Amino acid sequence: MNAIDLLITQHRAIEGKLAQWSEMVTSAAKRELFEQVAEHLSVHIASEEQVFYPAVKVQNIEGVLLESLEEHLSLKRLLADLRELDQPGDEVFEAKLKVLKEQTEHHHEEEEEHLFPRVGKRFDPQTLEQLGRQMEELQRSMRREGDPAAVVASQTDQAAPLQ
Repeated sequence: MNAIDLLITQHRAIEGKLAQWSEMVTSAAKRELFEQVAEHLSVHIASEEQVFYPAVKVQNIEGVLLESLEEHLSLKRLLADLRELDQPGDEVFEAKLKVLKEQTEHHHEEEEEHLFPRVGKRFDPQTLEQLGRQMEELQRSMRREGDPAAVVASQTDQAAPLQ
């Protein structure tokens, strides 16, 4: 799948899961949904940082990428905080999850309005397909290896470098 299409599809899937939060009644259901969100968001962030951003780092895009990496750092910190909280239904968890949802939606909007159109103009369809395959493989590998959310949530010291 084309890398941009893959990322946009994942944006909608993550947002869809976050939108289900208010429908969850029990703490167990909320915890399960949060774990799904954390995994999806974690493999998405990792594939952007390790495959997509380095590949698209070209003139006049670097500033957008650096901002995106800082937004990723904020999301990682929220994921780390949420993973440490025991009660998905308590006020602190709910507040942090709301902020995670808002920041995730903002980040997706920024990428879709400012980054993806520039990348789409600069890269041919074959290159975007190749990037998409590399990102999907990395995501599959992360899921096979264990708990991707734990890995990403441990990366909270500073934004990932723009490789």
